[in-house]
Amino acid sequence: MNLNIYFRKSVYLMLALALGTLNSCSEEVNENPLVATNVDASFTITPVAGAMNTYLLTAQPVGVISSKWDTGDGASPGKMNQVISLPDAGTYTVTHTAIGAGAAMATSSQQIVVAQTDPAKGNLVQGGTFATAADVAKWTSAQLSPSGAAFWTFANKSATIYSPGGWAQEGIYQAIEVVKDREYTIDMTVSCPAGLDQTFFEVYAGKSVPKPGVEYKDNLVMGIGTWDGCGTAKFSGKLSGIGCKKNAATDTVSNVVKFSESGTIYLLIRSGSNATGNEPITVTKIEFRGK
Repeated sequence: MNLNIYFRKSVYLMLALALGTLNSCSEEVNENPLVATNVDASFTITPVAGAMNTYLLTAQPVGVISSKWDTGDGASPGKMNQVISLPDAGTYTVTHTAIGAGAAMATSSQQIVVAQTDPAKGNLVQGGTFATAADVAKWTSAQLSPSGAAFWTFANKSATIYSPGGWAQEGIYQAIEVVKDREYTIDMTVSCPAGLDQTFFEVYAGKSVPKPGVEYKDNLVMGIGTWDGCGTAKFSGKLSGIGCKKNAATDTVSNVVKFSESGTIYLLIRSGSNATGNEPITVTKIEFRGK
């Protein structure tokens, strides 16, 4: 009899320990310490002394691994201390996306009111928003795809490049007057709803005149290339933040250009692909400004 009581007590004890262990495991699964639960996306805005319409965005660093910034053109990867330039007068909403452990995210927004356009940084691109037929007419086809397999369309204040694969490509360009030894920055808003495969999107600022049917290669400034490691996931934002192609003049990822003599250069954008089934790439708000 005593032996049976002892056996039952032992069984009850083992069941209690097993249930306790299961409860403990459940609690550990539900509370993952690797995922941040309270990411702080707050930031400060400080005007940069001596630089018109230029601002330093400073994210608080506690619990934040990386940052994305959006000034109205889509969120692009950036630094925790990000310098931005807003050359044109207007009201801008700046949004910071803070990314913490386990890809946890939070956002915070503030407004910047720019009272006066910076006269030294006027946009030299004409029709860069493709808002009207007159804007579209400022651009010339590079005629790189005689069969029309790759082509650009213009709608909704943007331009979109379609390529069916097989290395079909097409480009658009316009002439711009530049001043010797002055630095300029080039940028634009680019987007694609899905990751690309075997695709390039490149921006050139060259002195040579584009010729129909001839692939333009004069002075690559910036771009997206799946072989270079960008564009493989959906994107939307400034090309300067999304692109990974190196500037031919500096061998770094940079959107800054300057020229050894004054005169005419050609801003040319071309894109193509060797893969089928890619989503198109859309571009708008193209800028070429004095730095």
